[in-house]
Amino acid sequence: MLKLIRPLHLFLAALTYSLGASIANYLAVPFIADAFWLCLTSVLLIQTSMNLLSEVFRLDLEPLLENETRRARQSLRNNALYISIAALAIVGFIAYLLFSNNRLPLAAFLFLLISCVIVIIYAIPPLRLVNRGFGEFLMAAQLAYVFPSFAYILQAGEAHDFLTLTIPLTFLAFAYFIVMDFPSFASDQRYNRLTFLTRLGWERVVPLHHLSVLFSYVLFVASPIFGLPLSLIWPVFLTLPFALFQIFQLQNISLGAPTNWTLLNATALAVLGLAIYFLTLTFWLR
Repeated sequence: MLKLIRPLHLFLAALTYSLGASIANYLAVPFIADAFWLCLTSVLLIQTSMNLLSEVFRLDLEPLLENETRRARQSLRNNALYISIAALAIVGFIAYLLFSNNRLPLAAFLFLLISCVIVIIYAIPPLRLVNRGFGEFLMAAQLAYVFPSFAYILQAGEAHDFLTLTIPLTFLAFAYFIVMDFPSFASDQRYNRLTFLTRLGWERVVPLHHLSVLFSYVLFVASPIFGLPLSLIWPVFLTLPFALFQIFQLQNISLGAPTNWTLLNATALAVLGLAIYFLTLTFWLR
């Protein structure tokens, strides 16, 4: 069950949510502690449901775990469904609790609603976009755009130009999820799973990955246009060497070089995770 929940996704969700709150802190918005912690719990529960429901509705011919028995698979699927339903019910209760205490602005509620809609169209038939080649887009948007925007608006009550910072982070997150598709490429083809990679093929996806990474840093450089001084976000460029190394590794793999999936996955996680962490830390400390 822990494997299906994907703890790394929960870690990234907590990071991006904290980024939104840190932007509010930098702009001298009074910190609302109870709303912050309750909605951090909601974000983690939403992400948990998103991960589990995508496995609950996986086709029978696709194994959930290696060497599983039919009985074990059914038990695991049922437990994942129960946990998902309970998690979303708790999210609903937290939203009601905050609303009844005037701690949930309308804009924040809309972002919470968007987040739940993303879970549904990502994981649940008939749309189930995770198996149509669009799951990476939705996961990136959820983690890098919706969660930090929700956290900021929860504290401030309205959006701010600084939230444009989530756009380059979304491209960086999208590149991360593209990388995560590569280790399972063979099994995805075997079970006819339509990921972004299997839908377009690695010949098209590798250049798109490179463009996503490079475009994200171009947007960071252009951040003064949106009122974000480079003196504030310069720490994000400390991750640029790792990003270039990520591009180098994936390009070599596409050319037939020996594959080190562990190193590639660690590099992609470092690029995204450190970019979010450095920005969050800067906004908290400035």
